[in-house]
Amino acid sequence: MTLREAVEFKEYIIEKIETQDTELDSFLFTLGCYEGEPITIIKHLKASSTVAIKDARYNIDKNLAMSIIVK
Repeated sequence: MTLREAVEFKEYIIEKIETQDTELDSFLFTLGCYEGEPITIIKHLKASSTVAIKDARYNIDKNLAMSIIVK
């Protein structure tokens, strides 16, 4: 399931990130967003999603949320 399909206030584990952009992959890694890391959906908005990774919250756009696969 993609991050965009995930239920709010539930913790998931990132299974993989499907992007073709190595710079974006590196940026996500610096945020702590990589395979095996827990992630929690705080809120889904119309064009973005707010997520919690480690002790920080981030707002990511809908397209990026659809490229993050969680279990």
